[in-house]
Amino acid sequence: MFSNMAASLLKHEQIKTTLPKAKEMRRIADRIITLGKRGNLHSRRRALAMLGDAEAVSKLFGTLADRYRDRNGGYTRVMKAGYRYGDSAPMAIIELVDRDESAKGAGDLARVAEAANITEGADS
Repeated sequence: MFSNMAASLLKHEQIKTTLPKAKEMRRIADRIITLGKRGNLHSRRRALAMLGDAEAVSKLFGTLADRYRDRNGGYTRVMKAGYRYGDSAPMAIIELVDRDESAKGAGDLARVAEAANITEGADS
């Protein structure tokens, strides 16, 4: 579960989850970003084994490693976001510090645009 959450956090740079999961996710995400900052082959293989997502690993070792090169930890922040309607579980938003605002939902926007191009081509 945490590997999927970590991959989503690296892709979207912000996710919403329950507060206990977010607090535990902070530890895992900080360790993975530290692997990205190292940048060697062993670190890349460890990150790929943890995340299981090549796209997230490439972003980790490219964009995020450069962004956090001078920071000595504290790559994530957890903000409380009220309570879930169904079971009143405390919710939180975990996000990367200095995140890119346009990263959240970028994959979905690309997927929708691609689907629109396919349907336009079919109508012609």
